[in-house]
Amino acid sequence: MTHRVAHFDFTDSVVLVTGGGTGIGRAVATAFDAAGATVVVAGRRPEPLESVVSASRTGRARALPVDIGEADDVARLVEDVVTTEGRLDVVVSNAGSYFGGSVDEVTPEQWRSMVSANVDGFFNLARSSFPHLVASGGNLVAVSSVSGLRGDWGQAPYNATKGAVTMFVQALALDWGRSGVRVNGIAPSLTDTPTTHDFVADAVVAPQFEARTALGRLGTPDDMAGPVLFLASDAAAYVTGTILPVDGGTSASSGQAHLAAD
Repeated sequence: MTHRVAHFDFTDSVVLVTGGGTGIGRAVATAFDAAGATVVVAGRRPEPLESVVSASRTGRARALPVDIGEADDVARLVEDVVTTEGRLDVVVSNAGSYFGGSVDEVTPEQWRSMVSANVDGFFNLARSSFPHLVASGGNLVAVSSVSGLRGDWGQAPYNATKGAVTMFVQALALDWGRSGVRVNGIAPSLTDTPTTHDFVADAVVAPQFEARTALGRLGTPDDMAGPVLFLASDAAAYVTGTILPVDGGTSASSGQAHLAAD
């Protein structure tokens, strides 16, 4: 399927994307790079990050390994970006962790891992980047999930962490708006990424997810990139505190069974 991506111009902008080596983060970083931005991709594993840098069209992309759950590491990351590039215009909080299962199935170690990546990571990134976004009149875009808008069967721990991201976005939009900083997020449904490979490859599970979408297919990382660039762009200058579902129409449904004939 060919995607037509709207043109956005981020020339002279400096963009930081966490979890930028694979999946949604990689697609977002690549799209910002194509739009002329200086992109810094951050994440735990250097190899995927470097592959994004090597494919950069601008030749200005950089990779910085970081553990997003560690406050000191994130502070150093943001300081490195601002010191080297001179400014920070857009922060995309995409890094995250997923473990499936209900409260009685997810281990305490898995819970702490999800909280560290999904909640602490957002907090650390927002806290460190705020003064620099004020200085540039920039904005922050978070990758939440439809699982951060409503509940799922057997996913309570993941729902809780993504729900925290959603509430962070809305509350920070209120707190930061008078400082000239916008905060928004997207809420993808199941998207075909390395993290979700087992779901996407499952011949029983995947069709069930597809059947819940109006468009009849799973999302791709490229599907998520355009909405992120829109929210970060001047076209969304009066948009803040919004969690935009990017879910193929999943959230348009009441949740009842599909009875109409195909």
